[in-house]
Amino acid sequence: MEFMQLIETFRAEDAHRAVADEQGYCPAAHGIRNHPQYAQLMSEALTILEAARGSRRGYFRFEEAMGTADFPLLMGDVLDRQVLGTYAETPQTWSMVARRGRVPDFRTVKRFAIDGGEGVLPQVTEKDATYKPQVLSETPYSYAVAKYGRQMKFRWEAWINDDLDALGSSSPARMARAARRSEDKFRTQLHVGTSGPLNTVYTAANRNIINTTNGASSTNPALSIIGLQDAFTVMGNQRDADGEPIYITGAILEVPPALEVVARNILNATEIKVGADSAAQQILTGNWMRNKLTLVVNPYIPIVASSSNGNTTWFVHAAPSEGRPAFEIGFLQGHESPELFMQIGDQQRVGGGANPMDGSFADDTTAYKIRHVLGGTALDGKSTYSSNGSGS
Repeated sequence: MEFMQLIETFRAEDAHRAVADEQGYCPAAHGIRNHPQYAQLMSEALTILEAARGSRRGYFRFEEAMGTADFPLLMGDVLDRQVLGTYAETPQTWSMVARRGRVPDFRTVKRFAIDGGEGVLPQVTEKDATYKPQVLSETPYSYAVAKYGRQMKFRWEAWINDDLDALGSSSPARMARAARRSEDKFRTQLHVGTSGPLNTVYTAANRNIINTTNGASSTNPALSIIGLQDAFTVMGNQRDADGEPIYITGAILEVPPALEVVARNILNATEIKVGADSAAQQILTGNWMRNKLTLVVNPYIPIVASSSNGNTTWFVHAAPSEGRPAFEIGFLQGHESPELFMQIGDQQRVGGGANPMDGSFADDTTAYKIRHVLGGTALDGKSTYSSNGSGS
């Protein structure tokens, strides 16, 4: 992307607002644009830019201005906004499955699930005289956020030779995609292990392994109409601490890429056959599952489940907006989106003047750093159900 296009991105606020709307906070808004000379520098840049159009003399003036110490500061802000914009636009899966949290610092935070007091009310007879007390119980969950990031270093010669602008235009997008991918892989690791469903989340105690015997199905059925029937049977049999049913009206079907076609064929079917194998005993019904389930295709399932079952494992989660979510991803308050930093050049020309793009005194390198802070944990195991698809 040419500098002319970079400057004009300042007039396009859509991606910037998208980040602000999503996060409630936008670090770029508190960056270089708060500098007292920002408006003046931008005005000068735009004036030179307009003069450069259609004028060879103006173009040389524009090229000369690019060598001053002022405009690289604007360039840095453009890159920051490109990172934020691409970050907001890059597809993600974790937010459809996990609840978003905010934490004040790097210390461990706790979340508590309170159980009890929701069972059917007992009758209070005249003989009882008093109401029976209800004991509540709590289950603690904890996690701490951590810092993630990397540097990207470029030598001065690389910037000079970058006539296709591969460094300037692609680097922000690369760093933004890295941040989104880090979030998705982190969330996947909360419930997927090397052999499929994580055995600390999917346990007999949680009763969240799809293991009913419905028709041709068995424990850990393959993804199919029968397998989904088993999943809904297990979900329907789930009970809370008071022994009462847990109602889940909206659910997420999460699958690896290898099962996407199967999942879409099931959810996009207009009718399904149910009943015995004999055609005389089968019935056709509208595909109610398409209104019950939202599909999420997670490419990190086979990456995390690298030893086995990576292409056959599937999950059904309660939607995070319903009751207790299965997972929470937390971000550091005030730093809830990735932040881009630039290493300021530490050299100055003998005749005076400094340009951050000249890089370091030792080797002329310019460095960018991206920082992203996040953490999370698995919460209520009764809100997520799994099958490794092995049929055993």
